[in-house]
Amino acid sequence: MNSIPIARTAMRAQPRSNLRSRRVGQAVAFALLWLAGLSAVVALLAVSGYIISRGLPLIDRDFLLTRPRGGLGGEGGISTTIVTTLYLVLLTIGVATPLGVGAAIYLAEYAGETESGFLSRLVGLARLGVETLAGVPSIIFGLFGFALFVSALHFGFSLLSAGLAGACLILPVIIRASEEALLAVPRSYREGSLALGATKWQTTWQVVLPAAAPGIITGIVLSVGRVVSETAVFYVTLGGSLRAPSSLLSGGRTMALHVYYLAMETRAFDKAMATGAVLIVTMVLINAVINLLSRRLSAGMRG
Repeated sequence: MNSIPIARTAMRAQPRSNLRSRRVGQAVAFALLWLAGLSAVVALLAVSGYIISRGLPLIDRDFLLTRPRGGLGGEGGISTTIVTTLYLVLLTIGVATPLGVGAAIYLAEYAGETESGFLSRLVGLARLGVETLAGVPSIIFGLFGFALFVSALHFGFSLLSAGLAGACLILPVIIRASEEALLAVPRSYREGSLALGATKWQTTWQVVLPAAAPGIITGIVLSVGRVVSETAVFYVTLGGSLRAPSSLLSGGRTMALHVYYLAMETRAFDKAMATGAVLIVTMVLINAVINLLSRRLSAGMRG
């Protein structure tokens, strides 16, 4: 007779113990996630803080406004490298963004409507190519740019060759980020717009794109950071001229490439640290400006 109340008590205690263990597991998981996030932030601050603290004493007006000069001592400043970096970012993003976003719109909005077997296989091949290119080392893109733009098309070591090679480098990133952002938009947005009489393109342009704008802009910001920090691609396409590019067919030297030359060839580590500090600040400013412009653009597209 007494066994029934005891069994009921045990059955009530069991869910409580399971709930307690789940809460403990959740607390441990959250603690590990916070630890991983804080570790990444600490590592980032440590590297950035070390470079900025070492390079900041050498940064002055002459360093920022004079161009580099030859020699093993790394004389001069970095004015032309800043200009070259900005030119290259504008050219690369200007070429890659329309192509990447356009390809993402087709893959996300129109590729699923193809009924032809050949087109379906072609779309699948395109997706496979994008995913494969996203993992290809950057030096491969540099060799491709050297073979096609520098040698075959006779653009030489120039801003144009570097911009086109850089666009090939970041194109898979923009396509994948934009496609995922478009696919994340609820299907009800499209159905509601089509039900009100809008065309497929009007729905994509006025409804889907504004909703996916934050994700698309995130991909563009990541691409800007990669262009600013890249060296391998531009080492074999841009050349190492110390002058600022006067045209698309002129060579130059980005800040990241200048850091490489200073550290590996001239052994001017102090100047390399100072250039690295300016490079970090430049990346932060570029990302901040792009985020500000993207918010205004998103607000304008949303009416």
